[in-house]
Amino acid sequence: MSPSTQPVADATARLPLVTYVLAAGVFLMGTSEFIVAGILPEIAADLGISIAQTGLMITIFAIGMIVGTPAMAAITLKLSRRVALGLSLIVFSAGHVIVAAAGDYTLILAARFLTALATGGFWAVAAVVAAQTAGVAMASRAVGIVLGGGMVANVLGVPLGSFAGQAIGWRGPFWALAVLAVVGAFAVYRLIPADAPGQTPPSLASELKALRDGRVLLVLACCAVVTGSALTVYSFISPLVTDVAGLPNSAVPLILVVYGLGAAIGSYVGGRVGDRNPFGLLWGSATATFVVLVALVFLSRAAVPAVVLLILLGLFGMSTNPVLIGKAVGYAKDAPTLASAMCTSMFNVGTAIGTWVAGFAIESSLGATGPVVVGAVIGVLYFLPLGILARHPRR
Repeated sequence: MSPSTQPVADATARLPLVTYVLAAGVFLMGTSEFIVAGILPEIAADLGISIAQTGLMITIFAIGMIVGTPAMAAITLKLSRRVALGLSLIVFSAGHVIVAAAGDYTLILAARFLTALATGGFWAVAAVVAAQTAGVAMASRAVGIVLGGGMVANVLGVPLGSFAGQAIGWRGPFWALAVLAVVGAFAVYRLIPADAPGQTPPSLASELKALRDGRVLLVLACCAVVTGSALTVYSFISPLVTDVAGLPNSAVPLILVVYGLGAAIGSYVGGRVGDRNPFGLLWGSATATFVVLVALVFLSRAAVPAVVLLILLGLFGMSTNPVLIGKAVGYAKDAPTLASAMCTSMFNVGTAIGTWVAGFAIESSLGATGPVVVGAVIGVLYFLPLGILARHPRR
């Protein structure tokens, strides 16, 4: 096809309604993953457990995403897309009903794990469906909107859930997410064609073979470390700003908003800068994230510096994600599906390990500053795989 006949996206053209439905689904799931961070004290008090134990609700969700995203990417390669997405939302809803109604902590953790599996299943195919339904000319635009739902969750969903949890009880937001997921499942089933159009389903063997590229494995290691450093702190942000910085509980939703804004800006700017100078962006953001975390260790007792540093943590800590995903997909060449899914999985590996270790740190003499120390230590590890990748980008 000559350049003159290439499909060109019309800036005024409208995307299919399903694009925004899928973005809303990603928004719900992004809200669910970290809503616990804003209502840790309320959950702990109601269930009669410690803050560290409550943090496991985030850790177990991350573990479920680790397992669920690549597994569901493989399982759904040949399934009807609307069935896969609809079932994911129904299971997601069921998991939230269990959490909202249960009084047993073990059952709640099991439900969080189930919810994470469903989230992995949804994320594994949502971007593909968005691209298919939008068409070649607007595929990238549609995928950007769908994935942007996760960033909006940090800016609006988690803070609103935190505010609602403080106002009406922590179970309220889980009931709301359950209801909204059912509505989303109905919309997805109605709007997505029964037989997804497109190419021959990719081979699982070829997808797995792509993961043997050492560069892909180094990118995946970077994915784990970058979220392990930033999101460990984010997961325990409530006790940090209340117990250490001395702010009231009512300030937590606002802190989550400003962190989310920093993360959203960082992701957007990181993607733009990373197109021109990917390794410069990765090195710069890694260094800045480490410096911010070290500064937060020493300045977290002062409210204003602590809030500023948390904004910067979101800005720099999340700026590398689009670049890392782009690198993994590029290195995987003709089999990008599983590589992309594994990036999401490894982001959650970092979150799971970081929050697990931070649970011990917060109960040590470090107190609520412990997760920041853990994040800084993990941040140092980022330079190892990144350094190897930068030295050998073609092998």
